[in-house]
Amino acid sequence: MIGARGSVATTAVAGCAALTAGLHAPTGMVTETQPFLDCGLPPLPSLVFGGHDTISCPLPKRAEELAAGGVLPHGLPSAVHAELAAADAEIRPGGPQPGDTRSDEELIDAFAADLRDFVRRRGLARAVVLNVASTEPRPSHDDQRLPASSLYAAAALRADCPYVNFTPSTGLHHPRLTEAARTSGLPHAGRDGKTGQTLLRSVLGPMFAQRALAVRAWSGTNLLGGGDGAALADPAAAAAKNAGKERVLADTLGAAPEGEVHIDDVPSLGDWKTAWDHVAFDGFLGTRMVLQTTWQGCDSALAAPLILDLARLTSRAHERGLSGALPALSFYFKDPDPGAPSALGEQYAALVGFAAQLGDER
Repeated sequence: MIGARGSVATTAVAGCAALTAGLHAPTGMVTETQPFLDCGLPPLPSLVFGGHDTISCPLPKRAEELAAGGVLPHGLPSAVHAELAAADAEIRPGGPQPGDTRSDEELIDAFAADLRDFVRRRGLARAVVLNVASTEPRPSHDDQRLPASSLYAAAALRADCPYVNFTPSTGLHHPRLTEAARTSGLPHAGRDGKTGQTLLRSVLGPMFAQRALAVRAWSGTNLLGGGDGAALADPAAAAAKNAGKERVLADTLGAAPEGEVHIDDVPSLGDWKTAWDHVAFDGFLGTRMVLQTTWQGCDSALAAPLILDLARLTSRAHERGLSGALPALSFYFKDPDPGAPSALGEQYAALVGFAAQLGDER
């Protein structure tokens, strides 16, 4: 995992350990529901965690902080301390850090070497690289260097690892990586995980379209803290995040309605967030109406089961010899790969069909 000491990664590692030990039910994990139980996905106890990060707070300590904030159940960090410590031992320094003089090629080689070493030392069948780091601003056209997310994506390809981008960051979508992705023979998916406000929009948008109700305006506000709140306080990072939210509406409604999404950093919220939407629409004979929704949740707890789903599905796709973009995984993303359906119900149907494809040989 890129961002392996962040809240999402820590919750995923702790959660996988808790499920393996039978301490909690797999709530939120789509791959633990009936259509996915017989398609050859790697069992949860077989998953081994490692990654890169630029921060040094060890996973057991981060898990304690999350438990204090109500994200993880009380007592869970102690119960799965050994698993958290084992994963933390597999986290390598990320980059580029300030003052790092290495070129892009040198950084890619270093990250790829870490990935190969991880697979070799642990005797793994394969490694899936998942980007769960903080959102970065979109690169400008005249940038000479690859953004950090694209360095890691390039390293994944170089180390023969499938890649998943759960963030709005550029990752594998950089034009300088297009040819490498095409010829790599590796499956990849992304981008920007759909966990809260946009998940709701992807359900409500088709409802308005299918009922022939004219949406005049759709505005939203997000209040969030933690690392995401701090990262998205940067207007450039917020713009990258909002692009996916707006794209869902444009795809499902046929055109983007009036209105914007605002993101406010509220540090006291920690890993919790509140998302509010105001939808103005016209009904029969032009009757004007309004729908308002409020979503309150914990991003880490919403995202972590999806991370485990995506790791398992992408690993199985690689095992089956699939390559290129996996549009059937659009169910999980705001900005899915080309060829994906836009309505959530259609996306889920495609995902179920994909599971059947993964299990055909069984």
